[in-house]
Formats: sequence, C-alpha cells, structure tokens
Amino acid sequence: MACFDEAGRGPLAGPVVAAAAMIKDPNCKIRISCVNDSKKLSAKKRQEFYRVLTVHPGISWGMGKVSERIIDKINILEATKLAMERALKSLNRKLKTANRKIDFLVLDGNFKIDLPIPQKSIVKADEKVFSCAVASIIAKVTRDRIMERCHKKYPQYGFDKHKGYFTKLHRLLLKRHGCCKIHRKTFRPLKKNN
Repeated sequence: MACFDEAGRGPLAGPVVAAAAMIKDPNCKIRISCVNDSKKLSAKKRQEFYRVLTVHPGISWGMGKVSERIIDKINILEATKLAMERALKSLNRKLKTANRKIDFLVLDGNFKIDLPIPQKSIVKADEKVFSCAVASIIAKVTRDRIMERCHKKYPQYGFDKHKGYFTKLHRLLLKRHGCCKIHRKTFRPLKKNN
C-alpha cells in the first residue's frame, strides 16, 4: 500500500508537490510514532522528521512536482493528481529494484487518480493514516525548500516567509511588484491583474 499527500494547492505561486510513502517495516510506526500532519508541526520539527523519514530503511518514498505553468493550463486539481501520479512513478522506480509492487493507494483528499490500482480517498488522511502523515511531511518540506530557492531568484516577493500563500505580506508585495514568472496567473486574486 502506498499513501499520498500534497503540498501547495492553495498558494498563488510555485509548484504543487506530492509525495508517495510506503512503510516496509511494520515496526516503523512505533519508532517514530509522533509523526503527524505536516501542517500541525513547526517548520523545525518538520525538518527533523524529514531528515529521519527520507533515510529510514523501513520507508520507501517518491516525489512528484507540477509547475505553476502546468497548473495554469490544467487547473490545480488536475495538477495535484498529476503530481501524485509522478510521485507513484518515482516510488515504483525505487521498488522495482527491491522487486516489490504497489497494490493499493490511499489518497489524502476527496478525489481519486486515474490509475488501474484500487484506491481509497480519505479526507484528512494525513491526520489519520501514518503513511499519509509521512508523505505530508516529505511533500511540505520539499515544497518549502523549492520556495526558499525561488526567494533567491525573486527576493522582492518574500517567498522564504510565506511560501507563496496569500498572506498580508504577499498581498502587499504583489501590489508593489506585480506578478513574477512563478505566480499562478489563473488563480482568482491574480486574474484581474493579468
């Protein structure tokens, strides 16, 4: 069973990122039992968990990313599904070397992805399913790091602080500078400025 979560559906800038996680070791949950939904953890705690989870021998994981340009073309829901499909492909590449196969998917949310694998959607799965919480942390830390790199390219937007979300600071900086290349031009607050 592989479990999925995403980071970055709501922001006005940057990619949407999805992670797929699979627990290989049934005792893994006991050893890192305080893993929870990434939104409920501090940035420092997420980083600590990320460092453990991404090298843990009992966990396999894959990552998928879809750019803001593609989000604007196909919409955020379809981009999220595409990011999850890419995360699954990434995970599958790792599992092939171990001769393992994914036979069931659990998705955080209320939608399914168009794949011939049985799947279940669970709202707030990142709070209820351990592997979804793992995927949540990996996706969130990965996306935050991407936005920190974007800050170096576009420092006037403060992406290192708000990560592209529509905060008061981001609204102020958008008024001052307009949109940049990584803004999602089809999102409602930005549509009227284009």
